Amino acid sequence: MKRLPERIVLVEKDKRFEPTLDILADSFAMINRKVDIIFDDIMRAHIESLFPKEKKMNWNDKPPDLFLIGNLPFNVSTPLIIQWLHSIAERRGAWAFGRTKMTLTFQKEVAERLVAPESSEQRCRLSVMAQAWTFPVLRFVIPGHVFVPQPDVDVGVVSFTPLTKPCTQHDFKFFEKIVRHVFSFRQKYSIRCVETLFPLHCRKELAMMMYKLSDLDPTIRPTQLTVNDIDRLATAYKYLLEKHPELEMYNYRASRHLLPQFNTQNVVVEDKVSGDIEERNESSRSTVVVDSHI
Repeated sequence: MKRLPERIVLVEKDKRFEPTLDILADSFAMINRKVDIIFDDIMRAHIESLFPKEKKMNWNDKPPDLFLIGNLPFNVSTPLIIQWLHSIAERRGAWAFGRTKMTLTFQKEVAERLVAPESSEQRCRLSVMAQAWTFPVLRFVIPGHVFVPQPDVDVGVVSFTPLTKPCTQHDFKFFEKIVRHVFSFRQKYSIRCVETLFPLHCRKELAMMMYKLSDLDPTIRPTQLTVNDIDRLATAYKYLLEKHPELEMYNYRASRHLLPQFNTQNVVVEDKVSGDIEERNESSRSTVVVDSHI
């Protein structure tokens, strides 16, 4: 508010804060600035309707003068960032207006995971998903004792700038599936994780084929894989699904959905690398809803 944005939209779930927010809105009105208060669940709020259409920018232009800023409960922040990353990938919601920036609070350990580079012990599924579509930066850490009620942990503030060109061209859910499998056994060779994509009777051969198609060392650990490495694995998996669509039905964890061997008995593993698999270069770039001229 010290930056004097022309308009602030506050999204709050708890109506007990209404008197305090009304005071805030009245004080902001004294300097000819507007505060709109919306009582809703941010997980379900239709954010696109909160922004004026004239703020819209082309994706390849600079980010619009719109900002998402949120001090969120820890149990909401992680599912919300995944939901918003999905929206970024599909350029909907706040990202129908261009590369809208975000600044959000997380438990310090989660904040560190979001920005963790390859080879970091903190690197995980969340790191890869965030870095595939945005440039996340850990701005600063707020000690837990400044909050009321005081949490048992410190808080990390992370900013996200959507990438002009994502590090993957794959569908969000498809890419997320590969990332989830890659980090299923963090301490093992990553090929052991990738094997869980396939039925038992053919998993070793098909997993090895994925690594050959991706030109990757099968003994590399999950935390050592770059976003580009995982994108290549996703491309290799997609190639195998095009050859054998029935493999997509396989579910490693849900035993009642396991694909019987007779449904995949026509899978033939050929020890060759296809020219169909192309590498992609990585690109790099960095709740209250704020509509601002900052």
